[in-house]
Amino acid sequence: QVQLVQSGGGLVQAGGSLRLSCAASRGTFSTYSMGWFRQAPGKEREFVSAITWSGSMKYYADSVKGRFSISRDNAKNTVYLQMSSLKVEDTAIYYCAVKLLGYEGLADLRRYDSWGQGTQVTVSS
Repeated sequence: QVQLVQSGGGLVQAGGSLRLSCAASRGTFSTYSMGWFRQAPGKEREFVSAITWSGSMKYYADSVKGRFSISRDNAKNTVYLQMSSLKVEDTAIYYCAVKLLGYEGLADLRRYDSWGQGTQVTVSS
C-alpha cells in the first residue's frame, strides 16, 4: 500500500502563502494521479486540486482557481500544493491522496486509494 506523508502548513495571515508537500513511499509514484482535499470544522471533505501522473492535466476547485497551484516531482515521489492569496475561508485540514489507476473522477474523494495524515492550515484575518 502506498503511504503518504505530508509536510508544510501552519498559520499565515490572509493574503499570505504556504506550500504543502506530500511524499509517497512504495509503488510507482510516476504512474499515479494525486489529489488534494480539505476539511473545515463542521464541513465535509472537499476537493481542492488534482494532477495526473505526468502532470499534463491539472484540476482545481473554483474556490481556489487562480490562487493555488498543484505540481509534482516524480523523481522525488512528491506532490506539492502552492497556496497564495490565502483567505480566512481556506482554513482547514488539508489531505493529499493517491489514485492508483486512471485519472477519472479526480474530484471524487471516493476514487482515491490512500490518504495522507492531514496537515492544518490556518489563515488569520
